[in-house]
Amino acid sequence: MRFEKETEEQYEEFTEPAGAPSESEPEKALRMEEEPVESGPPEPEERNILREVLSFLVYAAVIFGCTFFIIMFVAQRTSVSGHSMDDNLQDGDQLILEKVSYRFRDPERFDIVVFRFAHEKNIFYIKRIVGLPGETVQIIGDDIYIDGEILEEDYGLEPILDPKLAAEPVTLGEGEYFVLGDNRNHSSDSRDPSVGKVKRSQIVGRAWLRIWPLDRLGFVSHR
Repeated sequence: MRFEKETEEQYEEFTEPAGAPSESEPEKALRMEEEPVESGPPEPEERNILREVLSFLVYAAVIFGCTFFIIMFVAQRTSVSGHSMDDNLQDGDQLILEKVSYRFRDPERFDIVVFRFAHEKNIFYIKRIVGLPGETVQIIGDDIYIDGEILEEDYGLEPILDPKLAAEPVTLGEGEYFVLGDNRNHSSDSRDPSVGKVKRSQIVGRAWLRIWPLDRLGFVSHR
């Protein structure tokens, strides 16, 4: 009987008494905070922000692509600097060049074109085409001769005082053009050795529309 009693006492010593209080509420709260929280799918607000960002990037890419295409292949804005094309185009005029027509045909006589300066890639000139590939140009006195015949034109602001290179016959090769400024005595053009014959590859486009000043708004006349 003594052995059974001791065994019962030992058992009761290691058994939680009946009605003992359960884990306290603060301890439960602490344990819940420590448990990892599983991440679910993005909230609707996060998805909307992501969609807006992607939409903006696509929109910006489309605008950039269209702008690049227009500038490279369709049209481009340029500004007239100087007085070499007075009185038809004046210093400060803002123009739109069109680049489409020369993809289907060659430049024509009297077209007003913008071309790259052969010796400096960031400098552009705007002049009027006078001589075409295969022709011979010469200036004698006030007259321009094409293949020995006087060119009928009245674009010059005043009579030519210095023919420079064109005092002697200038023969144009394939894809070469002879250009003059309308203000003949204040123009660096094909008469000048620094400009000379203009190659087809140098021509950027044809003056198409004057957008400034507003009182002279309109299409540029080439004839």
